[in-house]
Amino acid sequence: MLTEMQLRQIMPTLGAPRAEALLPFLNGAMTSYGVTTLPRAAASVAQLAHESGEFRWMEEIWGPTAAQKRYEPPSDLAARLGNTEAGDGLRFKGRGPIQITGRFNYQRFGQQLGIDLLARPELAATPAVAFEVAALFWKSNGLNELADAGDFLRITKRINGGTNGLAEREQYFARAQAVLAAGFDPGPALAVPRGGIAVLPPLTRGHEEIRARAPRVPVARRCNARLLRAA
Repeated sequence: MLTEMQLRQIMPTLGAPRAEALLPFLNGAMTSYGVTTLPRAAASVAQLAHESGEFRWMEEIWGPTAAQKRYEPPSDLAARLGNTEAGDGLRFKGRGPIQITGRFNYQRFGQQLGIDLLARPELAATPAVAFEVAALFWKSNGLNELADAGDFLRITKRINGGTNGLAEREQYFARAQAVLAAGFDPGPALAVPRGGIAVLPPLTRGHEEIRARAPRVPVARRCNARLLRAA
């Protein structure tokens, strides 16, 4: 699988101590969910690099901002996220490198992984769970197969709901391909994921709903509106 040097070459701002700490969890999750070929690994790491700011952002900072107040019931967005109780917006805010958001998504991912994320949502920001959630999302949405077909655009659309950040995602992808082409270890054969899951239904992550329903703001403001922090 990936080495620390390869990971840091793909993500130049990722420091050595953090790369060393996160790499076993990243590699373990990728192995468990079949992200074990060069095309799959390059596409997956590229998307995670963009989504998480090179693993800097593993948990959404809570203001609450005006946008975050819409996570709370009663609202249309809260309903779509499955947030039914007061405080659910904060409780089930975005966590992990893929940013799962909302009670509904925490419940579905937790059930698939055999972890009670409703009772302990903070676990979704810990490396042991965060990367497993990301790999579960990847596999359940058929992204291994799209990576096999070389369809990076469709991978982006399934993750993002559109093409937001496509240029940066493609830059990471090109870098990952070049780095891994110099030497890639596919690792062991596909392991059985936690809970013995063989066939996974597609999973959403909730963050797509938030982006789709976000008020239109100028590009400059969007670029400065990072709401995530390092774990």
